[in-house]
Amino acid sequence: MSDNVLKKEFQQKDVQRLRNLMQGKYGEKTSVGTGYTKQQEFHEEGDVWEADGRSWTIKNGIKQNITKLDKAKESINLPLFCPCCSNVMKPHLDKRFYLQYKRCFNCQVDFESDLRKKGLLEEYEKFVLNSDIDGIINDFNIWIDEEINEANTSYVTEAGDVERWVGSSKQKLLENKEETIKYLQSLKK
Repeated sequence: MSDNVLKKEFQQKDVQRLRNLMQGKYGEKTSVGTGYTKQQEFHEEGDVWEADGRSWTIKNGIKQNITKLDKAKESINLPLFCPCCSNVMKPHLDKRFYLQYKRCFNCQVDFESDLRKKGLLEEYEKFVLNSDIDGIINDFNIWIDEEINEANTSYVTEAGDVERWVGSSKQKLLENKEETIKYLQSLKK
């Protein structure tokens, strides 16, 4: 008699695994795992909640992170249909006009032709130009105020050297600010 007898007994899960393989059930489980399971939260469309230090919501059935830039993203996204005429927006023409006027190219052309018929187009063009200049003046004021209030007197060059610049006074910046604003005001119609 030979001593090649299998001395190990098969466990129930080993037997079940072999049965599953013989029957073609390759992915079937042979044992049940137990342990800690996190309680799942179920949310519906439009719910807002906090998790992992972030705000989340569900839009169109998809879980999405709420960021600070969501409003900015929405403002530059081109809608499928024009808000004025409900026609399909064409990206090659309508994107620029939607960003500026919140309507498609055709609606803007119709709007301006109506103004031309009424004799108000020149006033509208002056209004648009003047409002653009006012925006430039406002941005310039903010930029100059930041430059004046900045206390940085040293700069790092591309080579990594630290240079100390002394020279331009706040008084000169204020004088140049006033001159530039006067020039920009003179461009208004």
